[in-house]
Amino acid sequence: MSKRLYIGNLPSDMTEERLVQAFAAWGVSSATVPADDGGRPKGFAFVDIFEDDQAKQAIEAMNGKDMDGRQLIVNEARPRVESGRSGGGRGGR
Repeated sequence: MSKRLYIGNLPSDMTEERLVQAFAAWGVSSATVPADDGGRPKGFAFVDIFEDDQAKQAIEAMNGKDMDGRQLIVNEARPRVESGRSGGGRGGR
C-alpha cells in the first residue's frame, strides 16, 4: 500500500518532474504540485511512495533538507477533512 507524503516550504519554481527526481531514491510513483487560479505553485506538494518503509526513510532523509535555500517540511499527509461549510460570512442574518 502506498503512502502519500506532504512536502512543504517548496521553492516557487518547483515542478512535478523535479520533485519526482528529488524523491526517486525512495520509489516515488507520482507527484502533485497544486497551483492557484493563476497557475502559480502554492508552495507545497504531495508525493506517493509505494512502500511504507521507503516513505519513512524519505521523511527522515528529506525533512529539513535545503532545496534552493528553503528547508523542506516532509511528513505523512493527513486525510483532507471536509468542514461542511459552504462559505464565509455570518450565517443567519
